[in-house]
Amino acid sequence: MKFHTNALSLLLLTQPLSAFSFTSLARVPPVLTTGFRRLSTTAVRSSSSILQFNPPSENDTADVQKISTADVQKIIGRHDLLEKLDDSVLASTGVDSTIFKALLSTLSPKSGGTASTLYSSSHKTLYIHSLPTSSLSRHNTPLRSSDITKLVSPKSPKGTEVVDLTFVAENVKDASAIASAAAKSFPVFKCTKKSDDPEEKKEVKHNVRFATTSALLSCKNIYKNAQTTSNAITLASRLVDTPPNMLNVSEFITEASQVAQRLKNHNVKFEVIRGEDLKKKGYGGIYNVGKAADDPPALVVLTKKWNQEGEKVSLVGKGIVYDTGGLSLKVGGGMVGMKSDCGGAAGLLAGFEGVVECGTEEPLRELQLILCLAENSIGPSAFRNDDIITFKSGRTCEINNTDAEGRLVLADGVAHATMCDDKPDLVVDMATLTGAQMVATGKHFAGIVTNSAEAEARCVEAGVRSGDLVHPLPYAPEFFNSEFSSKVADSKNSVKNRMNAQTSCAGQFVGNNVDQKWLEEGGQWLHVDMAGPSTFDGGRGSGFGVGLIMALLKAKGFA
Repeated sequence: MKFHTNALSLLLLTQPLSAFSFTSLARVPPVLTTGFRRLSTTAVRSSSSILQFNPPSENDTADVQKISTADVQKIIGRHDLLEKLDDSVLASTGVDSTIFKALLSTLSPKSGGTASTLYSSSHKTLYIHSLPTSSLSRHNTPLRSSDITKLVSPKSPKGTEVVDLTFVAENVKDASAIASAAAKSFPVFKCTKKSDDPEEKKEVKHNVRFATTSALLSCKNIYKNAQTTSNAITLASRLVDTPPNMLNVSEFITEASQVAQRLKNHNVKFEVIRGEDLKKKGYGGIYNVGKAADDPPALVVLTKKWNQEGEKVSLVGKGIVYDTGGLSLKVGGGMVGMKSDCGGAAGLLAGFEGVVECGTEEPLRELQLILCLAENSIGPSAFRNDDIITFKSGRTCEINNTDAEGRLVLADGVAHATMCDDKPDLVVDMATLTGAQMVATGKHFAGIVTNSAEAEARCVEAGVRSGDLVHPLPYAPEFFNSEFSSKVADSKNSVKNRMNAQTSCAGQFVGNNVDQKWLEEGGQWLHVDMAGPSTFDGGRGSGFGVGLIMALLKAKGFA
């Protein structure tokens, strides 16, 4: 699908403001009406998942004579559950139980795996994806989400038009988390030459159903929430996969505005502060990081309010659309892949949409999303090492590493969240912040830092529930603040000693910019560094953070 980098400006130029469905649209930045470099591409830019979650009809569940006509059947579940699968569930897929059991017997219950066979005169294919039943470590999720993501593949025999995926679950409450894990296997962004092969042009339809060992699930809300979750994963991973010449700050603003538009029935407020206005209003972190780029930086705020008592939560996402390192230039190949430095903002934007669309089991009075968007570029106006900048919090910072820029934009974001009259109960910032996070907690676990034992436990539980795993890191300002000591400013932005819990230190830098009185009075601040799990080993965006936020806020389907 062709699109223009300046899509929002074109919309604004051709439509009256009354045509917008937002509750309010703050002052439109000048750059959005000036048309900088325009790009067209055949890149897939869908906000909908490839997976389609539609509940089976009554005939599918009650009348086994209604048989699927899909070319491919994929049945996924833990090996011990598949062994107990009722013949009525298999009958609805058109797979003979004898063939299914024979194929399943070729797989090891302990290690699981994939087996396939042709099973009908029309040469249909059956895949069994068996999750292992081997012992599970206490830090993993019982859902084995990573195994689901690895086993479920979009690949099917050539000529396939329809694929049915049946997930066999032990608990019906796991459907949305299973949808999250499955959607991570189906990225949508690609930018390839169009094929002349009619078979390659065909879009394969993937239908998803859930079952227990005894019956297909037919509850519409289960499928609705699973679809919303899958779409959100697709959005987050696509944003991370999109290259910077197709996703700059303006385009990210467009993506956020489209989320607000899709949520028009929920009265989501949409605001933008951009360019020189950031400087005038005191957002020195975001402004200085992004001021050298052709496309100015921005603070974008989406707000949903409910007319009810409950928690107010502010989400703050790091959205560096590309990170050159600034004048502390990344060298030796270190810049490759830095399109993924917007992973925190991508996960929170998609998670925000998921939470608002699904609703929550526990009441919220307000959910606020703050996106800190910038390109850390180089040029005559780039901020420099030795510069002193001032954050929205009023704190000053002596720059000693322009490549430690994420904490600078987040500093403004958390200050914006807490320097208000109606203060939040919880602030969550999420970012691909430090390479040290991967040393500390690896590729499968985000590292979290928080002043609150309650928020820490809540986040760990949400990680296990959703499959977006996290692990706590030390919160100890008395040990880490000295790493940023400066003789001329409130702090520097990079540590003196890289061997002293770098990820905790980076998180602490951000935490120092929340309203300290709010913190002292019981405000909860939670920092999520997801540099490792934000992408898979091949560099594809994972959609990490969507499920975590939906589970943290007890969105329906995750509670």
